Amino acid sequence: MNPTAICQRVESQLVIVDVQERLCSSMEQQALGITIRNCTILLQAAKLLAVPALYTEQYSKGLGATLPELAQWLQPATPVEKTSFSCCEESDFCVRLDDTRPQVVLAGMESHICILQTALQLQEMGRCVFVPEDAVLSRNPASKANAMHRLRQAGIIVTNTESVVFEWLRVAEGDAFRQISRLIR
Repeated sequence: MNPTAICQRVESQLVIVDVQERLCSSMEQQALGITIRNCTILLQAAKLLAVPALYTEQYSKGLGATLPELAQWLQPATPVEKTSFSCCEESDFCVRLDDTRPQVVLAGMESHICILQTALQLQEMGRCVFVPEDAVLSRNPASKANAMHRLRQAGIIVTNTESVVFEWLRVAEGDAFRQISRLIR
């Protein structure tokens, strides 16, 4: 994939990975707050701009449901249940990916496990993968840093939330621009 690719609204889909209640309780709270805020911005922008979104839950019986503040932006969709670390190992995930949209924006947790494995497999499947660094999280900051390094080395586009939403927008005009500008303030 082209590491200089621009995230295109009509080619993108958003995937929120495993932002679940019990998993969140083991994260550093300030970093968690930043990740949740940026996942929310991505979800709201996706809704405004008609970018499809789906989400996963890793063993929800043990780790709980997706945080309500994110789940509200994902309605009426239901989560892809998974036990594998890579989302791509779940047939329901692969079926629900939009084949007409080759770009995948991945956000959520944990960076060094599910995000990393999913990004690498999506790339193997021919997808152009964007990982907003400020919208992913690991329990250990060193694990996240290592994951971001590995993703860059593999040619995955490591970016940030504002870059993604403004690449989706393309122009500073219209109601969607005004609404998204308010979100990021």
